[in-house]
Amino acid sequence: MKPKILVTQKIFPAIAEKLHRHFRTVLLPQELPLAGKTLAQKAKDADGIFSFLTDKLGADFLEKTPKLKIIANFAVGFDNVDLAAATAKDIFVCNTPNVLTEATADLTWALLLAAVRRIPQADQYTRTGKFKSWRYDLFLGSDLSGKTLGILGLGKIGKAVARRAKGFGMDVIYFDAARIQENEDGLDIRFVDFDELLRRSDILTIHCALTKATFHMIGSKEMATMKSGAYIINTARGPIIDEKALVQALKSKRLAGAGLDVYEQEPVLTPGLAQLPNVVCLPHIGSATKETRLAMANMAADSLIAFFRGTKPPPNCVNPQVAHKKVATVN
Repeated sequence: MKPKILVTQKIFPAIAEKLHRHFRTVLLPQELPLAGKTLAQKAKDADGIFSFLTDKLGADFLEKTPKLKIIANFAVGFDNVDLAAATAKDIFVCNTPNVLTEATADLTWALLLAAVRRIPQADQYTRTGKFKSWRYDLFLGSDLSGKTLGILGLGKIGKAVARRAKGFGMDVIYFDAARIQENEDGLDIRFVDFDELLRRSDILTIHCALTKATFHMIGSKEMATMKSGAYIINTARGPIIDEKALVQALKSKRLAGAGLDVYEQEPVLTPGLAQLPNVVCLPHIGSATKETRLAMANMAADSLIAFFRGTKPPPNCVNPQVAHKKVATVN
């Protein structure tokens, strides 16, 4: 009998067909995540799960899915999965890295330009008939050329953002938990410590993973350290920023603006954030191009196919130690 795969939310028809060719596939039709208990009931006899970043697959969920062998997460991030609990239960967890780098870097620049040049406000102003004449002071923004872009996290997306910054004539500095010299090759960027990153950046853009160390990494203290009139862009994970502190910094004009694609309590916004005129808010669309999302979905499906054909650890596995653990147990 073919393995049973649960697809937790609506997916591309081509991906559904691909999975049907290899598995007994259960496709859940909803476009929003199910509550944990309901999802666990649906997944109780699944051999594998094709999950989405909005699905919360915690330890309690994993206790209720005794047959589960693999989770293929349709996202590069996997903070929605309790990785320690999955590893303890010998469940492989896979993600979809690399294919979304360029799309997310493009979206970062769209947010950056929208915030710095006040594009959403100017668009609304024009649409509502308020545009009567050219004025010297109408929606004044800021130049990018000659300004300093600070990158928090120099992974693949951070490097792609740095490459784009050079086309705008910006100086680029970055901070990462570990400096890897070859990551800087050909980029003409400079490593600085975290405090200097905050003090020198005219625009701070966030590209690190969400971990215990990065939770609220940008809070009220850090925003007070930043330049007056600086901007923050976040296309990584919402909880890296203390959103209440951000609201206060934007209200007080300590920060000139922000561009956000992710939120601390996503999809709920911290009270007051949506009403601020100096913030651009997007609904987590960093990788939302047709080409990229389809490539991500194919990657997740391919991890499932490879695993049940015997590839262990499967492609793009974030806890490959499960395979070694099983070998050690057998020996």
